[in-house]
Amino acid sequence: MTTTYYVQDVLSQVKLAINEQRSKVSTSRTLLLNDNAGPNKARATTQSLRELGIQVLPHPAYSPDLTPCKFCLFPILKDRLAGRKFSRIQDLAKAVNSELRTIPEEDYQGVFRKWQIRLKRCIKSHGEYFEKL
Repeated sequence: MTTTYYVQDVLSQVKLAINEQRSKVSTSRTLLLNDNAGPNKARATTQSLRELGIQVLPHPAYSPDLTPCKFCLFPILKDRLAGRKFSRIQDLAKAVNSELRTIPEEDYQGVFRKWQIRLKRCIKSHGEYFEKL
């Protein structure tokens, strides 16, 4: 993912979702947990997030135990895309986007619940490494 893609495509979808939710929920504050990937830390990204009024939560430099994509979404994608070959990065991106769109909303909500459990487990272990839940 590039910074341009993240700012123009991803954050534009985030903005639409926030606007939709704000009409239903009485909150003006939006928090986002980004990992420390380059596009997420780029100046253009941080500026766009600031303009959108989104506060980014601090993320540890390396914490795979706390990254929802690592423990929930990547295994699903790995299973669904296993054995497929892609000659172009665009084809891989299209396949990944297609697969992510087939995951039901309830499953994404489950990912969030599992993430909350992991955060509590991390606090309980004082930030030390822990095995699967």
